[in-house]
Amino acid sequence: MNGALSNRTYRRLLLAQIFSVLGSGLTTIALGLLAFELAGGDAGAVLGTALALKMVAYVGLAPIAAAISARLPRRPFLIALDLARAAMVLVLPFVTEIWQIYLLVFGFQAFSAAFTPTFQATIPDILKDEADYTQALSLSRLTYDLESLIGPLIAGLVLAVFSFHVLFVGTAIGFLASAALVFSVALPRRTAASVPAPFRKRVTRGIWIYLATPRLRGLLALYVSVAAGTAMVIVNTVVRVKGDLGLGDEIVALYFAASGIGSMTVALLLPRLLGRISARPAMLAGAAVVTVSLVLAAFVPGMIGGLAIWAALGAGASLVQTPAGLLITRSCNEEDRPALFAAQFALSHSAWLLAYPLAGRLGAAVGLPTTFLVMALLSAAASLLAVRLWPSFDPREIEHEHAAVEHAHAHGDPTHHHADASGSDRPVQHRHPPVRHRHPFVIDDHHPVWPSNL
Repeated sequence: MNGALSNRTYRRLLLAQIFSVLGSGLTTIALGLLAFELAGGDAGAVLGTALALKMVAYVGLAPIAAAISARLPRRPFLIALDLARAAMVLVLPFVTEIWQIYLLVFGFQAFSAAFTPTFQATIPDILKDEADYTQALSLSRLTYDLESLIGPLIAGLVLAVFSFHVLFVGTAIGFLASAALVFSVALPRRTAASVPAPFRKRVTRGIWIYLATPRLRGLLALYVSVAAGTAMVIVNTVVRVKGDLGLGDEIVALYFAASGIGSMTVALLLPRLLGRISARPAMLAGAAVVTVSLVLAAFVPGMIGGLAIWAALGAGASLVQTPAGLLITRSCNEEDRPALFAAQFALSHSAWLLAYPLAGRLGAAVGLPTTFLVMALLSAAASLLAVRLWPSFDPREIEHEHAAVEHAHAHGDPTHHHADASGSDRPVQHRHPPVRHRHPFVIDDHHPVWPSNL
């Protein structure tokens, strides 16, 4: 066994992710059925509100959760979040009011907003080799695509025999299995800064690093393009298939499967591709595929053409999303990785917070062809912005100059070789002389601004 899968710890964490993702997928299906049971014809509005609450939890709570967890041991933290999600899911079958759904969904997604970035930031600490980590990113993408394909199949088999309430039990079992797998491995300790930062600084640190790094500003723009395409798939597939084409539920499932297959194909091929080209052209190509596919969707009405377009939308989105973890890992010091993954989680989901209601409201107001063209314009504008924000010359090592500065570090800081005579851990005030040097450049306390002379 070669690559990422040769690492025992990673194999178990990947299996934990599969159980967790499948659990989330079953929850989505069960929630739709629960909403219909409680709200009848208003189930769509209930689900729309629940989806909006999910995005609000993701955007608003991920950086706060990262700041709270910065000093906590990772394994107990991840296990506790899995157990909390399992407990909340088991309450859902007993709800009798719509507001109870909203409350539980928000709580469930709040725990997910803490779990996912912490989990993502752990993987590069386990897989130090970049080729192995690239493979792990592709496997992670495949996990989410398999959920969209296998989740409905499992749900269908369960619903053929049991009430949809059993799906919530299956979801809880998935989270419990994830917790057990995390418990079975030893995770690397967090690398912490030697002088603890105030809570407010920890909350904003990841977003500060993210928005100060050109390649990550470009990544955020590319996620707007991805959100424009995937929002049309998620929100308007049923409208295109059942409303415009007059086809049945099985064709709706086929369209979603086409999108998933496109995404999975790219995830399988991408590690080899990234061995030959850098991430930037691959990701920009993905955004271009999304834009062109949205334009074609406005003019190609048939089912066969539609399936090909949906596959292309999935492939384009995967070209952007799969390498994102590489950019995050390259753009920060190890101790800042959890904060930066949380910032990526929050900021990227803000794109969907914009795209979901836009796709739904425009589709209802002006029809799908016009909506596809508007979303194509949004995708194109975001792609052009990414080209501008993310320079084509983006070296890992940058020669730069530091002015003289005076500040404090604890003597045990591994990046600074000075100690006071007492050998204590208290911060030591000292002065750095001016220096010009070259090294892998990331935004941190010593490098608060990206060099402008590239």
